[in-house]
Amino acid sequence: MTSLGKPMAHESALAHVTGSALFTDDLCGRFPGLLHAHPVTAPHAHARVLALDASAALIVPGVLRVLTAADVPGQNQIGPARPDEPLFPTEVMFHGHAVAWVLAESEEAARLGAAAVRVEYQPLPAVLELEAAVGEGSFQTEPLRLSRGSAQAALARAPHRLAGELFVGGQEHFYLETQSAIAHLDEQGRVFVHSSTQHPSETQEVVARVLGAHRHDVTVQCLRMGGAFGGKEVQANAWAAVAALGARLTGRPTRVRLSRAHDTSMTGKRHPFLGRFEVGFDAQGTLLALRMQLFADGGWCLDLSEPILYRALFHADNAYRLPDVELEGRVVRTHKTSMTAFRGFGGPQGMLMIEEVVDRVARTLGLDPCAVRERNFYRDGDTTPYGQEVRDPERMPRIWRELTASSDYADRRQAIADHNLRTPHLKRGLALTPVKFGISFTTAFFNQAGALVLVYADGSVQVNHGGTEMGQGLHTKMLQVASHTLGVPPSSVRMMPTQTDKVPNTSATAASSGADLNGAAIKAACETLRSRLAEVAARELGAPADEVVFDDGRVFARGRPEPALSFSHVAHQAHLQRVPLFATGYYRTPGIHFDRATGTGKPFHYFAYGAAATEVEVDGFTGMYQIRRVDILHDVGDSLSPQVDQGQIEGGFIQGLGWLTLEELVWGADGRLATANASTYKLPGLGECPPIFNVALLERATEPDVVYGSKAVGEPPFMLAISAREALRDAVAAFGSGRPGVVELASPATPEAVFWAIERARGSTA
Repeated sequence: MTSLGKPMAHESALAHVTGSALFTDDLCGRFPGLLHAHPVTAPHAHARVLALDASAALIVPGVLRVLTAADVPGQNQIGPARPDEPLFPTEVMFHGHAVAWVLAESEEAARLGAAAVRVEYQPLPAVLELEAAVGEGSFQTEPLRLSRGSAQAALARAPHRLAGELFVGGQEHFYLETQSAIAHLDEQGRVFVHSSTQHPSETQEVVARVLGAHRHDVTVQCLRMGGAFGGKEVQANAWAAVAALGARLTGRPTRVRLSRAHDTSMTGKRHPFLGRFEVGFDAQGTLLALRMQLFADGGWCLDLSEPILYRALFHADNAYRLPDVELEGRVVRTHKTSMTAFRGFGGPQGMLMIEEVVDRVARTLGLDPCAVRERNFYRDGDTTPYGQEVRDPERMPRIWRELTASSDYADRRQAIADHNLRTPHLKRGLALTPVKFGISFTTAFFNQAGALVLVYADGSVQVNHGGTEMGQGLHTKMLQVASHTLGVPPSSVRMMPTQTDKVPNTSATAASSGADLNGAAIKAACETLRSRLAEVAARELGAPADEVVFDDGRVFARGRPEPALSFSHVAHQAHLQRVPLFATGYYRTPGIHFDRATGTGKPFHYFAYGAAATEVEVDGFTGMYQIRRVDILHDVGDSLSPQVDQGQIEGGFIQGLGWLTLEELVWGADGRLATANASTYKLPGLGECPPIFNVALLERATEPDVVYGSKAVGEPPFMLAISAREALRDAVAAFGSGRPGVVELASPATPEAVFWAIERARGSTA
């Protein structure tokens, strides 16, 4: 009996709820003589460092050393994409930028030492607003473009045209575990780093770069993370580098753990976007032409902003056919934290823009946005603006039909209309929105993974792979893949911590590809081992090796379940017969390519689909609202682990709901982040969870050429929350005259934003 495709508790669930699960900072007690690091942060958004005097810090009791650029034996550079991110800067680029780090015997001593460091700054002009940066030409990239046909000519021919723009706010990751790293030297003087990182291999590379060492001199382990959401893909590297530098220079274990205040003020966010668009359409709402410009606020350095912007452009179609289209994007520079990866990696911003366009088209014509969305879905033979064929285009219409029926959309639409006629100050809204999300890293070489699987002579199994566990259930799925492929119970399989000396040169656990890539690599390794073991068992069973079956720890000939051998017996016999009981597995996603010069290619292996229907109720006096009901139908292929997938869908939707309706980043005039903790930054909680929350997985949804027919599920559900924003817009429209017209709604749609949208809608009745 296989565990694959069956509900299974998270492999660390018991450890999580009992508190026995260890995270990076929990390892502190294992390192006698541990030093603590504290940053010296700048009080300016933009300034030149003229002088730094650490003498007062060095006489603070407990302070051992102050790290500066002069202490770096290798490169003072940690930029992942271009060398624009010094570990110790001479030019401050955001409020809270660390210019030095103090090492001390205790956290308190390190804090006092940091306060004693004297730094002389020359303040410089700062650009803090995205629109101001665009106006000043403060760009980090040249324009990125995707196009098909002639959007300008098609716009000129279109029966109807409209133009508009939308600003989309950023989002704080607010993972439960803040950024942390502990570094120590082994008996050979090499560096071992425990890091809360989504990308151990890149953390290894950056640490080696800063130390001036080879990568084999650095080992990085990620035990597990208390959340990441993209915020620890590249931004974990700096803290690991500081810890490693401290350990190398002092010979003592060194710890870096950011406080919540430091984490929010020093780390990157989801990119705010400004979109400007012009769309042509006919009287039925069919999209005929689109020109769109996207400007991404990249903060002070490039980070991952360019591929994030590309993914936004790739998803500016969402599920809709755009016959003639011109998409252009640029990353701008502002004096704020470096914006970075966040669940969806730019895709949500691109999707929100096209949903804004579709809703404006529908309301301009006085049509139901749900009908206009369906009318514009991709059809058989269609390709995206970048030339990729939309395989299985009927999947989205099928999801739409099934969800429309299961959510009672038509009846509820009528009931809401009746309710809104009776209640002048309390209106309800309902919206149904689609998701089509591309799965793969858009940079081709990242689409590879390795695994190392060990079978011991007693039949127990260890699995090593390059993916990291951040609470999302990757290790649970990988356990189920190994268990199923080897035909052993899950209890026989142990998932090992992710470590660079087991599987080298790995990709980040990101782009929703963790299960696809690592699962395929583990499957390949397990199939190699099963083939070897089948030869051993075949001789004892008197059957051909290709007829040997492995099932739930039993090994027998196909069609003859008795007599059966135990898996442990076969493993023991294989060891006695000198059959190797370890194997590596490797996988690379086939067919991924993209030509930047032409803006065409196949950047995604496949698309994940889904749809959500959300109902809201809005108070016209205050703009306060409630999420009354959510219905989701999501495509996960043949689920490897349905319970894990359902949790990802629910969590992704709620996190997306926070981005679109609650979470608002505010910077002061001096560049200081004003929303730096949970008292000023509103996160979704139980109060925002809908009392009716129906989540279903699409049936008959096998995805060919993916591990056991499954599909990625990490990021796509995030965009399902767009339905909540559109439902709020629908409710706002109900406060108006009922005449056709655009309903503008800010993003995030906070209660204040909803209130002012209602006031505009009411004003339209005059």
